[in-house]
Amino acid sequence: MKDNDRKNYLVPSMLLLGLCLAAPSVHAKDIGMIQVDSTTIDDRFESKRGESSSISVIGAKKVEQSHAENIKQVLDAIPGLTTELQSQDSLKIHIRGVENQRFMGEKPGVAIVIDGVPVFERTGRVNINMDDIESIKIIKGGASYLFGDDALAGAVIITTKRGAKMAGLSVSAEGGSFAYKRGVVRGGFANDKMAGHIQFSRRDANGYYFQGDYKADYLNGKLQYYTSDSSDLTFGWEVANRLKDSHGTVSGITQAALDPSSVNGRDFARHYNVKLGKFYLTYANDVTEHSNLMMNLYQFGDHTKFWTSPVRFDAAGKAVTDVNAYAKRNDYKQTQRGFKTEWRSGSEKVAWMLGLDLRDNNYQNRVKIRQDFKASPSRFSPVVKAGTLTADNDTSEKVYATYGELKYQVMDDLTLSLNARFDRINLGYDDFLNTATAKKLSKSFNVSSWRTGLNYAINDNSAVYTNISTGFRAPTINQLFAGSITLNGNVAANPNLKPEQAFNYEIGVRGQWAALGGLEWDLSAFQIDRKDFILNAAGQYATPNNGIMDQYKNIGGMRNRGVELALNSNQDKVVSVNMAYTYLDARFSKYDNFNLLLGNRFSPAPGANKRIAYNNSGKVVPRVPKHKLFLAVHLNPIKGLQLSSQMNTQSAYFADEINQEQIGGHTVFNLLANYELKVESQRDVNFSLFTRIDNLFDRTYFNSVRGYTDSNGDFNYNAEDLSIVVNTGRRFTAGITASF
Repeated sequence: MKDNDRKNYLVPSMLLLGLCLAAPSVHAKDIGMIQVDSTTIDDRFESKRGESSSISVIGAKKVEQSHAENIKQVLDAIPGLTTELQSQDSLKIHIRGVENQRFMGEKPGVAIVIDGVPVFERTGRVNINMDDIESIKIIKGGASYLFGDDALAGAVIITTKRGAKMAGLSVSAEGGSFAYKRGVVRGGFANDKMAGHIQFSRRDANGYYFQGDYKADYLNGKLQYYTSDSSDLTFGWEVANRLKDSHGTVSGITQAALDPSSVNGRDFARHYNVKLGKFYLTYANDVTEHSNLMMNLYQFGDHTKFWTSPVRFDAAGKAVTDVNAYAKRNDYKQTQRGFKTEWRSGSEKVAWMLGLDLRDNNYQNRVKIRQDFKASPSRFSPVVKAGTLTADNDTSEKVYATYGELKYQVMDDLTLSLNARFDRINLGYDDFLNTATAKKLSKSFNVSSWRTGLNYAINDNSAVYTNISTGFRAPTINQLFAGSITLNGNVAANPNLKPEQAFNYEIGVRGQWAALGGLEWDLSAFQIDRKDFILNAAGQYATPNNGIMDQYKNIGGMRNRGVELALNSNQDKVVSVNMAYTYLDARFSKYDNFNLLLGNRFSPAPGANKRIAYNNSGKVVPRVPKHKLFLAVHLNPIKGLQLSSQMNTQSAYFADEINQEQIGGHTVFNLLANYELKVESQRDVNFSLFTRIDNLFDRTYFNSVRGYTDSNGDFNYNAEDLSIVVNTGRRFTAGITASF
């Protein structure tokens, strides 16, 4: 970020803050204990009072009443958030346009924390059990000061259900379009010393897309032991078995119109078998009325098997059209282990937190050939034999981090926040296949991140806040050592890469209007500047021209600017509303070299392909609509009945980094009805019934669109070369829950 640009952005912020400080002060008042955020299993000091960053919280009631099949349907109500739904409930979460341009396995630039476990799965996506969410908390802006690596644009913190409120028996059943079915059974108990529950759930459907069937089984539970009046020990677990196939990618705008469910074609990857396991043990002790000690020991495992690379020619060189003919069987196993502890304390004037974060992560990758094939029909092309091991490697990641937060009440109405974190990251790589490769590769990084912010209480119901925060992302093993890992590849190693950096500048005002039934509002403006962005020096996605070194370097930049507005009123009133509006202008501030490949990318023959170089600096980041609006209106006409209507609308966006192919905007309407009643008897039974209609008017639009090459090889890049996932259209869901 240039010094002049930084000054241009910060001066208005400081002027606005100065006006607030110069405003007549309200009468001094007792505003209670100030508090700090937690990064562990829950937040016993949760409050927006004195908070200098943009924060949104979605409670258990809102999650349950949404009856969502995936978390996208819940997060739509938060400004600045977009989700890329691959299929069912497997998705990437994006905040403020960060990492919308990537698609081939990169992390999302957002920390995902579930019960204190910082989780992510292969390709940066995450599978979330919608049946076990107690609350969702979103922190926007650079959040590495709390969560370390990859929290470039913020964090999504999910707390699952636990405690005495889970006692009793609950049974749920749902059904919907495309043979969707969901069933949940939960039983729990509670007494003076212990509380616990166990829950089993299943979701499955035939799916809209060809080969789009899926099934997800979850078994989870909690056991909470009260070691004293002020402390407890909680053991939580969740195991999952998820089976899913294709997510319905089509090639080009014509196939999207004629074959939206992708019968004619083969996805690059499919046939996923995913086994997940999450286990944690947490000790919490409210040592004093204003102090808390928390320790969290965890393990998260992801074992995924899947197919990639459709076979184009068999061992005899004949063209292959079999939909199940895939070249590679991938076996990926990821284990994340860690220990976190925090000590927090607060008073009327000062609050502080000290934390320790230790991680030991391991990623195992094995790839075997499934069947005999040739890369080309030429008789000189060698046959690749079934059973050939093409990859066998382990990557280790060890993190040693300390962090802290200090909040100080400078004046009766002004609170200062200071955060700092230091990470030591050790990466290691072992290759058990390529004996010519250095057996062990390693690299270490020392990275600091921080936040400083102010919150000024204008009056009892409103406050101004501002902050500067940072985020970072460490280079991957592949970016550091590509040429050493793949000796016959085209990308040279670069062990001198630095971590990417993000600087977030934000100013906002939040408050509540009692006259409108407790309407909460939050208006913020932000800017995210990314530097040392890691790009390929020879241009993305294409083999470089002769004489150009193909290597990852810190040569890119990006700037995301925007405004967010959230309005939320009390849903217990007869009429209530929720609104989330986002204006976002995301551009590449530096992207000098991008290669667009035309022709047959698989052929080495002269003239079979060519590259066109582009300078994408100043161009809009793809798949980031400039305007996005969510509006919901809720009616409670009689006791127990709530009727809701939702509108989701977004403006046009570009599908590619060269800003050639533009996708039009769309508006979608949803309807939802919830009815709750209690049947009183010797044992009371609470019933909850619902029905939901998504995409009420059956609007045709695209879930995701990407363009980066001449995919059909006709030497003409256009809309026929786009990779598209078409929306499923109108969907119905209905269900019932009985709790005893």
